[in-house]
Amino acid sequence: METKKIYCLSTCDTCKQVLKDIQAKKKGFSLQDIKTEKVSPAQLDEMKRMAGSYEALFSRRAMKYKELGLKDKNLGENDFRKLILEEYTFLKRPVVILHKKIFVGSEKKTLAALKLAIEKK
Repeated sequence: METKKIYCLSTCDTCKQVLKDIQAKKKGFSLQDIKTEKVSPAQLDEMKRMAGSYEALFSRRAMKYKELGLKDKNLGENDFRKLILEEYTFLKRPVVILHKKIFVGSEKKTLAALKLAIEKK
């Protein structure tokens, strides 16, 4: 897997802001728009290995989460994997891979850790 990669959605304002904040293009990150270039099972499995679980990569904020009534279901790791592979909106965004570290989502503490890691490189 590439050492500087960002999985994002080009139409997502939060992703756009994060890319701008970390100067992704200037810093040499390769971008993968998960809507036009789906995440492969191998990519997802590698993300899971780095993040610890598929659940850590799963977005409960996706509209389809409510639409499909998933909050009322008891989902396991296989369910999270299957859902992310079937529907790109279930991948928590952005997912940034920087060398051997993974940063998932746009929480303030995640972005702060990401910026710190970028500065160190």
